[in-house]
Amino acid sequence: MGKRLWVERNKDGSWDGFSEDGAHLKFGKGEGLFSPGDLMKIALAACGALSSRFAIENALGEGNGAKITVDGKYDSDDDRYLSFEEHVAVDASAANLSDEDAAKLEERIRRHIDKACTVMHTLKEGAPTRLDVDIRK
Repeated sequence: MGKRLWVERNKDGSWDGFSEDGAHLKFGKGEGLFSPGDLMKIALAACGALSSRFAIENALGEGNGAKITVDGKYDSDDDRYLSFEEHVAVDASAANLSDEDAAKLEERIRRHIDKACTVMHTLKEGAPTRLDVDIRK
């Protein structure tokens, strides 16, 4: 089992997400809040960022990283995403990479994300999900 996570509703209608190790985020529906669909896209982008970090820092130096954007094709009839598009942008202008070195970095980034991005693996394979409901009386 992984780290235990839970959500709790706030009086203003927003929600807080927590982890057993102290992480916290606010979400909901409305201005300035991430929706659950947004969080799924952020999870995909964050996974790509963390997975590619070593390849980018190795090529460009510590503290360098990518800006990763994710968009999704949403089907409102079925209330689900049909697909996601992930774009990894790396500013390597200060490194003066040759075309060959840039191509090698792109390939390393792709390999690292393909190998280590749990979120991408999960979305591609479509993990089964079980729902339990417990009503305390």
